[in-house]
Amino acid sequence: MFSLDAGMYAVIIAFVVGVIVMPILIPLLRKLKFGQNVRDDGPQTHLVKAGTPTMGGIGIIAAIVVGSVFFLKGNPDGLAVLLVSVGFGVIGFIDDYIKVVKKRSLGLNPRQKLAAQVIITIILLVYVMKTKENATSIYIPFTGKLVKWSWVYFPLFFIGVLGTVNGVNLTDGVDGLASSVTAIAATFLLFVSWAAGSGAMPVSGAVLGALMAFLIYNAYPAKVFMGDTGSLALGGYVAATAFLIRMPLFILLIGAIYVIENVSVMLQVSYYKRTKKRIFRMAPIHHHFELGGWSETKVVALFSIITALGCIAAMIGSENIF
Repeated sequence: MFSLDAGMYAVIIAFVVGVIVMPILIPLLRKLKFGQNVRDDGPQTHLVKAGTPTMGGIGIIAAIVVGSVFFLKGNPDGLAVLLVSVGFGVIGFIDDYIKVVKKRSLGLNPRQKLAAQVIITIILLVYVMKTKENATSIYIPFTGKLVKWSWVYFPLFFIGVLGTVNGVNLTDGVDGLASSVTAIAATFLLFVSWAAGSGAMPVSGAVLGALMAFLIYNAYPAKVFMGDTGSLALGGYVAATAFLIRMPLFILLIGAIYVIENVSVMLQVSYYKRTKKRIFRMAPIHHHFELGGWSETKVVALFSIITALGCIAAMIGSENIF
């Protein structure tokens, strides 16, 4: 639908917008006292982060929207990915607002958050079913085969979308971690969306550009955090794009860190309930490494390398598809 040039232009536009917006947004967030609350039972090195402006995801979303808007005419898939991303971002914004402004540390309660996420997931599912031929067919990595999943597709859809969204949310716990990991994943999705002829391609470019700009301010030591506003929006983007190009199983590779973070929390919680003992020093697993003496930059480097290797594996696994 679009040439690769469109994706590159989207990268540049979103990057420029992000570089302009963030220096304006950060002082505003600080003035409004939208500062990060830090858990006392977490890594002690994080205590200095208390008060650092959060909800920087507003800037990420703004850059993504501006970077994408020039390429949405006659592009329903691109619009769908953008709206899903913004929709999840709105849920994150409400959650952040309750935490930061209303001083309710847990934000939305789990039922409220899950219900809102399920509604957006259902809307995306209806769009896929109405617009895609053989909608329940998805590609199997390393085989090049497009397999119809019939009724199994529907639980897979909800697990894939909700798991990815909350996986990105869990990953956002170290300076620059979620930004770096998702920027690498977005690079893969940019090129694969282009190869697939998907309208999601320029949105992927905008996400990449927005994250590169955000990393200038979010890399260690972070001047701003994305908050749930940013992490939920990014999770929605990854999941929506993967399902629209029929490659949700590839999230296991390009989003390996999201999966690991999710699994570490589930294992920790279930094991503790049964034994009152912990598998990890702290979950999500990036905190386990921190409490073991790793610096935040080392954690980000390792997790980024794992993501890059996952994307390389995904490239190999998709060579027979396009």
